[in-house]
Amino acid sequence: MKKREVQASVKDERLVKKRRDQMIKGAVTLFIQKGFHRTTTREIAKASGFSIGTLYEYIRTKEDVLYLVCDSIYDQVAERLQKGLDTKQGTLESLEQGIADYFKVVDEMQDEVLVMYQEVKSLTKDALPYVLKKEIEMVGMFEHVITLCVENGELDLPEEKIKMIAHNIFVQGQMWAFRRWTLQKMYTIEEYIKLQTDLLFQGIRNPSKVSENA
Repeated sequence: MKKREVQASVKDERLVKKRRDQMIKGAVTLFIQKGFHRTTTREIAKASGFSIGTLYEYIRTKEDVLYLVCDSIYDQVAERLQKGLDTKQGTLESLEQGIADYFKVVDEMQDEVLVMYQEVKSLTKDALPYVLKKEIEMVGMFEHVITLCVENGELDLPEEKIKMIAHNIFVQGQMWAFRRWTLQKMYTIEEYIKLQTDLLFQGIRNPSKVSENA
């Protein structure tokens, strides 16, 4: 699916990226405090450190800002996930490490993840499918590693369970952000990772492997 293009009147690509990064940072703070609909473009410009006139040199609408926020968040999470998740190995150790790395990325970007889940519904009809497709691609990374574990005999799972487990891992990671008001009072991120990983592995381990390791 083609990336949605956000029009800018400035032609210097490095400057466009710099200004939009400032815009994204300012917008995330405002969206958390006030929500997307109650935030004005003038407030976004002020939080970004430039005038409203300058803001409109890099975007056309407030919805453009929301799209840039969501697109940037998914790109950052996907990039970190690709680095941490070894998609060439089909071992439980590589899966466990990938889950831990993903959860830690969410912990570091929890404000951004929270904004994304609260406001993604406000994306325009042409932007929403593209952004959601990015999420499915990240789920697919976990699905691929779990499939390799099955092929290597580490796990014994049918295809429908592989898909569901991949989605569960993805949502459990993001739950650390959107349920932080209660979870982070009970657990550290390390404790949360261990509990979620233990619960997952208890349900999916190949019984024969468990016997061998007992």
